[in-house]
Parts: sequence; C-alpha cells; structure tokens
Amino acid sequence: MILDSLNNTTKIESLHPLFKKAFDYVKSTDFSKMEDGKYEIDGSHLYVSIASLFGKEKKDAAIETHKKYIDIQLPLAGVEKIGWKAGCELQEESIPYNEENDITFYVDRPTAYTKIYPGQFVIYFPEDGHAPGIGQGAIRKVIVKVQVKG
Repeated sequence: MILDSLNNTTKIESLHPLFKKAFDYVKSTDFSKMEDGKYEIDGSHLYVSIASLFGKEKKDAAIETHKKYIDIQLPLAGVEKIGWKAGCELQEESIPYNEENDITFYVDRPTAYTKIYPGQFVIYFPEDGHAPGIGQGAIRKVIVKVQVKG
C-alpha cells in the first residue's frame, strides 16, 4: 500500500509501466464533468471507474483483494477511510474469488485504517487487503484499475 499526494507521483510512476499514464490521466481530467461509470484509458490494461457512494461504518466494510489489477483510489469529494490488512494474513473468505469481477471478499477485519482526502491517492497492490467506503456522508471517488502485467 502506498499513500501520497497527487503532487508527489514522480518516484511512484517508475514502479509500474502504466503508472505514469494513469497519473497523467488523473491529473489532466476534470472528473466533475463526468458521470459515474467506467472509462477506458488503455483498453482492459488501464481504466477508471468513477463512483458516488454514501460512507459506511467500519463494521460494514468488507476486506477485498484483486489478482489481476492494482487499485489507485482517489477521493474527489468527501473524506474516505479505507481499512487495510496484509494479504498474507487474510484467513477467511466470505465470497470466493470471482474471476470476471477480479475480487475476493473476506470475513477478516482490517488491522489499520487510513483517511484519504481529495488531492491524495492510495495504491493497493494484489497483496493488500482493503476495505473501502468507510466515512460519513457523500463520497465521490475515482478508482484507477491498472493491470498487474503492464
């Protein structure tokens, strides 16, 4: 997991061949003019999903993991808290891996929580269990999906 400011992406862009393209897109796009939904940047290799949600309580946020994609999550409006637990420590699946949606859900509870503010981003790799959507009130966010094999 990586948490940082959108003003500080240069070093992180070298970690994956598609990260620079992802951050360039995020920094140059006015998401306020876009509706919720999925938008391809580089086919299935790199795309964004824009989502509006109502923040939930910690107890209602399930840990998830992905095998094929890295998540870069950025709140546009509202403050989102996301739980985290190392994937190697996850022990009990609640919903087995769904290949079509690239997601597994877990019964486990997070061991850490991070607040992410507009102007910041967090990256979750396949080895990062994460429980998104925790907060109060309306949250609008962008989830950049970066295929693991760039």
